[in-house]
Amino acid sequence: MTERTIQLAQVGVGYWGKNLLRNFDALPGAEVVTVCDQNPDVLARLARQYPGLATTRHYQDVLDDGDVEGVVVATETPLHFAMAEAALQAGKHVFVEKPMAQTTAEAERLVALAEAQGRHLMVGHLLLYHPAFRYVEDLIRQGNLGEVYYLYSMRVNLGIIRQRENALESLAPHDLSVALSFLNQKPVAISAQGQAYLQPNIEDVAFATVFFEDGALAHLHTSWLDPHKIRKVTVVGSKKMAVIDDGEPNEKVRLYDKGVVLQPGETPYTNYAEAMALRSGDIHIPRIDMQEPLRLECRHFADCIRTGQTPRTDGRNGLAVVRLLEAAQQSLAQNGTTIPISA
Repeated sequence: MTERTIQLAQVGVGYWGKNLLRNFDALPGAEVVTVCDQNPDVLARLARQYPGLATTRHYQDVLDDGDVEGVVVATETPLHFAMAEAALQAGKHVFVEKPMAQTTAEAERLVALAEAQGRHLMVGHLLLYHPAFRYVEDLIRQGNLGEVYYLYSMRVNLGIIRQRENALESLAPHDLSVALSFLNQKPVAISAQGQAYLQPNIEDVAFATVFFEDGALAHLHTSWLDPHKIRKVTVVGSKKMAVIDDGEPNEKVRLYDKGVVLQPGETPYTNYAEAMALRSGDIHIPRIDMQEPLRLECRHFADCIRTGQTPRTDGRNGLAVVRLLEAAQQSLAQNGTTIPISA
């Protein structure tokens, strides 16, 4: 039996939006029928590149199209909430890029609206579809790393410099979503510090630490003002440690059989440190069947519309990240004051 074709529309086809369009367009069983963008040059280029694709500068045209089942929102962050809200109100399923909103209240509004409308709300937390990250997440769930003590991430580059969001808001959602998934604990507080060097009040670099209820930590370094392009997450467990380096073309995961163990026996140690021994074993580089994470993410959205399954990165997942981001922004404004996380 042939799968029915899911008809989609996309609003925003800029730097990242063009990658979403490319992947959604290539999906079997899904078709992007309309794109909406304010730049007429972009629309002209897309009309040439995708024959038969309808283009418009008016978002209402998308909302009024009864054949469109799902809307992909890939605009600048400050527009995410309004665009997603309007699409849900029009009865559309919504895929919205990260972060889904700029405040907890907005994110809660979208979650409630999606549930009331009976529509899927999916957030573009791309790394939760990335095969390398899924591989390490499975190891954690199986207990192969032991108790996860902490993780830290680096997401730095020279550019792209935003004018309507800071580096934390632009880059941190990726690693916050990973931290929430990997640690699988309730975050209780966050502290963030940063500086704005290129534009007033828009931090180019930011460091944030998330504190979890069982003592785990997640530390994030984000910057678009750095000489290196680094996309790396290190996970430290009681049994093993893992490094995910998305900058590596092939060997994206390395597992380190390293740790600290208590010495056996009845020797009367003079202090606790003497009872410990360092363990340094092999380094394992697993073979991972890599597929483009964005293609997997796009396929998941179409499948959820078709089957009714709840998206892996649904609105509540997006809300959890927005709640952390909002508290981090408060901490930034207060020079690193630790902000408790409510709910």
